[in-house]
Amino acid sequence: MRHGHDIGSSSDVGMKGSGTRANALWGKGRRRYWLLLAVAALAASVAAGTTTAPVTAAPKTGFVPASLRDRAKANPEAAFQVIVQASDTSQLGKLGTAVGETQKKHPGEARGLKKKFKLIPSVTVEITGAQLNDLAASDGVIAVTEDGPVKATSYGNPQNWVSTVGAQWGTPPDGTSYPTIAIVDSGVESRSDFGSRLLTQVDFTSTLPNSSGDGLGHGTLVAGLAVGENYGFTGSEPRARIVSLDVLDDTGTGRVSDLLAASDWILENRNVYDIRVANFSLNAGGGVGIANDPLNRAVEQLWLNGIVVVAAAGNYAVGGAESGVGYAPANDPFVITVGASDTNGTPAPSDDFAAPWSAWGTTQEGFRKPELSAPGRFLNGPAPTGSTMYTSNPARKVANGYMWMSGTSFAAPLVAGAAATLLSRHPEWTPDQVKGALMASVHVPAGYTSAGALGVGSVSVTAGIAADGLANPNLGLNRFVVTDPATTLKSFDAAGWASYAATDPAWNVASWSSASWSSASWSSASWSSASWSSASWSSASWSSASWSSASWASMFAAE
Repeated sequence: MRHGHDIGSSSDVGMKGSGTRANALWGKGRRRYWLLLAVAALAASVAAGTTTAPVTAAPKTGFVPASLRDRAKANPEAAFQVIVQASDTSQLGKLGTAVGETQKKHPGEARGLKKKFKLIPSVTVEITGAQLNDLAASDGVIAVTEDGPVKATSYGNPQNWVSTVGAQWGTPPDGTSYPTIAIVDSGVESRSDFGSRLLTQVDFTSTLPNSSGDGLGHGTLVAGLAVGENYGFTGSEPRARIVSLDVLDDTGTGRVSDLLAASDWILENRNVYDIRVANFSLNAGGGVGIANDPLNRAVEQLWLNGIVVVAAAGNYAVGGAESGVGYAPANDPFVITVGASDTNGTPAPSDDFAAPWSAWGTTQEGFRKPELSAPGRFLNGPAPTGSTMYTSNPARKVANGYMWMSGTSFAAPLVAGAAATLLSRHPEWTPDQVKGALMASVHVPAGYTSAGALGVGSVSVTAGIAADGLANPNLGLNRFVVTDPATTLKSFDAAGWASYAATDPAWNVASWSSASWSSASWSSASWSSASWSSASWSSASWSSASWSSASWASMFAAE
């Protein structure tokens, strides 16, 4: 089993992320309040021509936000990292002394003074909740505020694909909840691109070597394109969560049994983590066909039991010629198989074209693949700096810990993110409805003939959200779905379907009628009796000449 990306020698395309500095909103300290009262009182006495006694100043105390003070009071033993500001640089020494005295008065598990700053006279300090009030009242202290996390104020990515797919990063409707995507790949590095949205990591890899996290780098880049949130490298849906299921070792190889174990885990834990989408940016199997391939049967179980499965088509086409699509899970008729487009250097999808290595054509059983496409060339994303992919391609580094890659592997997560966006707006939709909405709402590049390497066209998140959810490209297949009375789980009767399709070539025409699909979509001509004749899916179509070892090597086609 190999992962689906290509390594070539094209020129570096880089852009660095940028951030914004957070602004603090400061309140007025009590010392200033008392000073104003004193001035007012003195002015009144002078105006009246009377003599008054000296005004006694109130006890000094630095400003502390009420929220911080309340949390400190409620958690006296807890540690808080704060920034303590002094009136001027001459007071910095006193701050250190004040911290020490406060710790002696209220002993606790906190590290005390950490850093000093001159730009604004201040120090960072770790204190306990019990120490906060005394520290704020120390000489020279004008304010104590929490040393909280800082993040970019908005999502951003300067690459053309963002506009091409219509990524939705604006404020969502009230009550919007985002689902979880299972990243079935080489693992995902825990980093700021994902933060707490990386819910768990499970290692299923049975081959070696396999580092913890992501020793290959492939899975982290896939995850970044799907859900990354860092400015400059924001992914398709940066509010979705992920679970990382490691099935590829540091060289990019694994076993089908590892994929089956990961699929089992998704089905068992789908409700625990709210998993609604699974991304498979890899190809496996050897052209067995859906009736007998265990991975096909596994992803069908996921699909039929509520999980949208997104699969990379593969990178083994040559010069744009039809290649056929015969590896699982991309060849499964239920799942969303994604081809790779080239944005042609513009954000508009009208001039997009298929990447010359993006696999397309019919499967063993005659299904047209891919269903749709997404940008898949020169995509920037995160990668562990010690990973195989990152260290082997130094010319592709665009920033520290970020690189560019091309391949259907990286087009697929853009669609997985799009599926998560649609589910956030339409949580009641089934996988069939998500697939139908995405296919019915594609951009069709000028001059493109549908059912080619781009499927029905290029994904449009904006149009997909607005779709009515009525189109169902799997309608014909659903007649052959059965339910296990013991487990209530659904599965596909591939043998029953094959027997029926052999006697009725028009079995699926209703699913592709003009009522459901525009003329730009796959017309009935694509699903004519010729497509389902024995000649189209006989053993001759998938001879050893078509799926020799050369097919595996071409998974790494040059750019």
